[in-house]
Amino acid sequence: MQMSGEEIRTRGLALLRRELGRAGLARFLQHFEAGKGDYTRGREKELAKLTMGELRQRVRRGKQKKSRGN
Repeated sequence: MQMSGEEIRTRGLALLRRELGRAGLARFLQHFEAGKGDYTRGREKELAKLTMGELRQRVRRGKQKKSRGN
């Protein structure tokens, strides 16, 4: 059975609402807002401004958070 993109979207949202409830569906959709711009290019520019020491510090903080389960 071939479904159009709109049919898949409609059925998917109905299933999510059934399983999560209206509030849960709304919270789920908040995680998938469409962004603007080019994330990769922006991230590269942001990271290019950091020193090696700052990058190491970020890596350490990330590892600490991961080991604590955050």
